[in-house]
Amino acid sequence: MGRIVALDVGTKTIGIAATDPLRILASPVQTLRRAGVRKDVEALRPLFQELQPDLIVVGLPYELDGSEERSARLARQIGEAIVETLDLTVTYHDERFSSVQAERLLLERGLKRARRKQVIDQAAAVIILESWMREQGS
Repeated sequence: MGRIVALDVGTKTIGIAATDPLRILASPVQTLRRAGVRKDVEALRPLFQELQPDLIVVGLPYELDGSEERSARLARQIGEAIVETLDLTVTYHDERFSSVQAERLLLERGLKRARRKQVIDQAAAVIILESWMREQGS
């Protein structure tokens, strides 16, 4: 059993979180600055080679009515490029409120604004991963 990696794909950054090898804990990994789909996937390649994930969970920011707009299409483009380029298995998970939850959590922990900005995307990726794991009964 390998790790699961979650991606919180935004317009400027991608937050990355991963499980431990036993899939018990989800932890923040890093934030990647976006540079375009192809370059983003190439930047993810060495991280995926290091972590050896069995599955990539890409957060889909659905609209409140459940429709997919620009942000969700961006996330799907990354997921599809990972499948095509890196031959990894990708699934998608509803992440409508992950950034709001992450912000609230970081505020509760007393992080200053500058520090929150540095880790918000990673925290959102952790929330996406934990939510997906709960849904799967992991």
